[in-house]
Amino acid sequence: MKKLETRKGARRSSEIQNEVLDALNQGKIESINLVEWLAIDMPILLHNVLTEIGLENQVQTLYHQSLKLKNEGVMKRLKGIGELLFNAFENDEYCFTIFETLVNHPSDMVRGWMAFYIAANHHLYLSDRLEIMRRFAEDSSMSVRECAWLSLRPYLVEDLTTSFQLLIPWVQGQDPNIRRCAVEATRPRGVWCKHIPTLKKNPEHGLTLLEFVRSDSSKYVQRSVGNWLNDASKSRPDWVINTCMRWQEESPTKETNWIIKHGLRTLNKKAIQ
Repeated sequence: MKKLETRKGARRSSEIQNEVLDALNQGKIESINLVEWLAIDMPILLHNVLTEIGLENQVQTLYHQSLKLKNEGVMKRLKGIGELLFNAFENDEYCFTIFETLVNHPSDMVRGWMAFYIAANHHLYLSDRLEIMRRFAEDSSMSVRECAWLSLRPYLVEDLTTSFQLLIPWVQGQDPNIRRCAVEATRPRGVWCKHIPTLKKNPEHGLTLLEFVRSDSSKYVQRSVGNWLNDASKSRPDWVINTCMRWQEESPTKETNWIIKHGLRTLNKKAIQ
């Protein structure tokens, strides 16, 4: 297994070694890049993991339900399996033990499911939801961190004013993964998610968070802030230009300059054309 943990990631699915794919589908190892992650057979992984932790009684039912998702896109499959697990174990007397076992599972895919397990619970207060989701937002695996903001986003959109206030401690925190999650979850357009019309039209609301990270030391966070601005530039170029000019004057750092350059890339490209 140690040999697999030090492997180089395949550049295409056809290059993934059988030994690696088997270990991924058994939940023995994490994926190390997007190619591996997308190659995982979710129903097979689900079957193997539930069997491994002694949930044989639910295996067949959940496995066959997950097969119905097989032709869906990857995000719908992730969300769908998270919902299946929540519905199956929400009222189980061992639900907390099952949750903790899967949240701490070696497979990043399994941990990603559990972010959507939390998303399937519609009865949580937003403050409680954010507190629970921190463990996913700070996960060592990028795929799990992506699941964190994706599963949070629909709930943040319901009340952006409250959401921004609750996320201020996130962008003020020490962990760049937490800071990045707060920014990424509120992007006006984003990736693999629905747009937020309010922020496309009035991106100034986002300054509640962005002002705290306009000169962030982490490239991971800088990239997310730049992408936030770039999203906004597609519907409110005037606001983005004015914001960048102000930041350049108020925060003349190399970090802010990098963010501005990244945030203006679409507008600059159009100007060249």
